[in-house]
Amino acid sequence: MKKLTLLFLICSFAIVAQDKKETDKKEIPKAETFRSSQSVTINGKSLALNAETGTHLLRDEDDKPIALFGYTHYALKGAKSRPIVFAFNGGPLSASFWLHFGILGPKRIVVNDPDYTGPAPYEVVNNNYSILDKADLVMIDPVGVGFSRPVGEAKWSDFWGVDQDIRSIGLFIEQFLIKSGKLNAPKYLLGESYGTFRNAGLVKYLQDKGIAMNGVIMVSAVFELQHLLFGPGDDIAYLVHFPTYAATAWYHNKIADKSKGLESFLQEVRAFAESEYAPALLKGDQLSNQEKNSIASKLAMYSGLSADFWLKADLRVTNGEYFQELLRDEGETVGRLDSRFTGVNEDLLGQFAQTDPQSDAISSPYIAAFKNYLYEDLGVRKDLSYVTTAGQREGFKWDWKHQGNISWNAQVAVSTLPDMTSAMNRNPNLKILILNGYYDLATVFYGVEHSINHMGLKPELKQNIIMKYYEAGHMMYTHPPSMEQFKTDVDAFIDQTSN
Repeated sequence: MKKLTLLFLICSFAIVAQDKKETDKKEIPKAETFRSSQSVTINGKSLALNAETGTHLLRDEDDKPIALFGYTHYALKGAKSRPIVFAFNGGPLSASFWLHFGILGPKRIVVNDPDYTGPAPYEVVNNNYSILDKADLVMIDPVGVGFSRPVGEAKWSDFWGVDQDIRSIGLFIEQFLIKSGKLNAPKYLLGESYGTFRNAGLVKYLQDKGIAMNGVIMVSAVFELQHLLFGPGDDIAYLVHFPTYAATAWYHNKIADKSKGLESFLQEVRAFAESEYAPALLKGDQLSNQEKNSIASKLAMYSGLSADFWLKADLRVTNGEYFQELLRDEGETVGRLDSRFTGVNEDLLGQFAQTDPQSDAISSPYIAAFKNYLYEDLGVRKDLSYVTTAGQREGFKWDWKHQGNISWNAQVAVSTLPDMTSAMNRNPNLKILILNGYYDLATVFYGVEHSINHMGLKPELKQNIIMKYYEAGHMMYTHPPSMEQFKTDVDAFIDQTSN
């Protein structure tokens, strides 16, 4: 009898422990927000803002909690019917502090463009170039960065992928619009880098749910991953990078004749790429020695690299090789994100650059100054960790599969361009603003042009895509003249599309 009683007690404890384990597993933490009053002065006019930063309890399509989703929201005090902009950076996955503290929010960090910024204390100033005089702003941190993380039964992998990311951000935007009463307001997406790849899919996802955007703003865009990868047997990446190599050579005075100016020079380079370089790459080893030497000489003339280097590379130079080679004789390498920046070449015999001078020059100021603003000005609890990149999380891996990119069970493309094409075809009022940096070797401007020219849009729809160019790099807003141009271009776009 005693044995049976003991066995019953053991089983009871086991059941209770299991129940407690299940309860603990399903316990959902509460979302937490921190409210403050902020202000910004734009063109001499001071604006009072309500600021809210923290997390939203994200629900799936069945209202089941799946994530604490991080954001910061700025709204003009006393205004109800303003446009709203949802903005994010790229990566994947990067937190949104680059755009937040570089150009969009009420404060911005001052960096020593295009050189290294000195140590702290860093200079943080009122942001006269903010869009907050035109629209309310929501800075989004996807799950994996900022304060965002899965809850309940959800896993990181439910968010870490092209389609997973589009779905979760789409869910957040819909729920935020409902929560804030902004469903009937003019609505915009603004993304940088991978954020533009995301935008191209997200605009269709939202539109299919009945949430049409007034406009989409693409900062340093890429819609087709093949443009960045230099894949075997694929010459497109070499072709679309070449005009940015030429722009970089022009900037660093490796071009013999600069009298035409940058834009005229690049128009000449585009013509060469289309009429001579592309056909030469297409011929492969059927190109004669005479033809090959002729093309190599022209590649050298436009790029600042020697004809011998181009011949050894079989007329195909990757961006990493270009960073390393252009200023090798000076002992320097050029930036990937912004090729105006230069840094020490740590391996003069190396084929590829070991570092990105632009990233080295500005990362510490941006991260430290933004976190100080987050905890001191926005009032976030100091025991909450703000994660700047998902690369800091163990096991981070991105799923690049995207619906429509698979054929014969093979990944035939990594592209959201068809999504954007479909969204524009089905919504002729949709406008797209694309901001391109001439010195951006991460997402090259000629690659964007190639994508746009292969969408197959009717001429009247193609006019809905507005292209703007900057004499700066990937984060053109580190460059003071480009900050002013950014403000002008985005303001005009919102004015044009919000009425």
